[in-house]
Amino acid sequence: MLRFCALAAVLLAATPALARDIVVEAGPNAQERLQSALLDARPGDTVRIGAGRFELTDGLSLDVNGVTVRGAGTERTVLSFKGQLGAGEGLLVTSDDVVLRDFAVEDSKGDGIKSKGADRIVYKNVRVEWTGGPKATNGAYGVYPVESEDVLIDGVTVKGASDAGIYVGQSNRIVVRNSTAMYNVAGIEIENSGLAEVTGNLAAHNTGGILVFDLPALPKRGAGYVLVKGNRVVDNDTPNFAPPGNTVATVPTGTGVLVMAENDVSVTGNELSGNGTANIMVVAYRQPFEDKGYDPYPRNIRLAGNKHGRTGFAPAMPGGKELAAALGGTLPPVFWDGTGGDKVRLVGDDGPVLALGLALGAGIETAKPQLIKLDNAAPSPWRTFKLPAAMEAAAK
Repeated sequence: MLRFCALAAVLLAATPALARDIVVEAGPNAQERLQSALLDARPGDTVRIGAGRFELTDGLSLDVNGVTVRGAGTERTVLSFKGQLGAGEGLLVTSDDVVLRDFAVEDSKGDGIKSKGADRIVYKNVRVEWTGGPKATNGAYGVYPVESEDVLIDGVTVKGASDAGIYVGQSNRIVVRNSTAMYNVAGIEIENSGLAEVTGNLAAHNTGGILVFDLPALPKRGAGYVLVKGNRVVDNDTPNFAPPGNTVATVPTGTGVLVMAENDVSVTGNELSGNGTANIMVVAYRQPFEDKGYDPYPRNIRLAGNKHGRTGFAPAMPGGKELAAALGGTLPPVFWDGTGGDKVRLVGDDGPVLALGLALGAGIETAKPQLIKLDNAAPSPWRTFKLPAAMEAAAK
């Protein structure tokens, strides 16, 4: 009997019926009440943020596992950081199994929403926006999960980030889908990460639409296997407004998809048009570096089945105008710096491709431009993954 009672107590403690709703409504002292709710939450709880505008003067933080933060909708629940006194994030999450959904973050001094070391995190129907439009003084990142295992970004909208609107860095098993990135420097960026699917998104009016990077001297290198499929990457025409020194400050205005130094990337079935420099660019990392284990070349890149519209009509890269003039006024939809030669292995049916034949670190003045066709050979074997079922359920 005692064993039965003990077992019943354990099961009762684990039941979701004990999970609480902590409701925070708009009104006076919103900063204190909302942060207190995040501090008081226990695993399984939902912090429900009511409809209205929350005028906040400091960043918020959550470090409790298994908490859902839920608003009444991205236009109804607005966390405004226009009066933020510090320079940090709007919301910082450092715990696992967190769901963030149905609210907006506006005008944070730093990043909009950052999660660090937060495994199995879900961003669903979240909007992050700098309402004054593109400015170098805007926060760097809109949604910013980093150093995480299992990331789901679904139905997110970001506008005005001075680095990347939707950014995932140094993470594994990532899904970014059904989201919109506009008027950022980089719309969507996957950096030093592995096993990622970027599907069904809209990247428009950014400097560059979708970026897949692997950079040196970071704690984690990318493991590759990044799928960019079924996205609309159109009219990326916003002049680069990144602060000087940022990696994305070198992204040419009018870039559609940019793959740099990452391995096993598949860019397939996308709609690409209105990108003045190129619809797709594949390049090596061209800056000096001391990281002895770093490979600066892109490897095993598949470009296939993409629908290419107007492009190459306003190339913003060094020497781009001269190259376009030599080719009749516009550049072809796909651009490859040619660095690495056969090591790179570009395959697919997109084309023609403008290859520059540049040596690593060489300037554009040494280019030997030529139009080439991709090898339509079978791509290398692909690695697949699935996110935990609980994450998919939380995003419904």
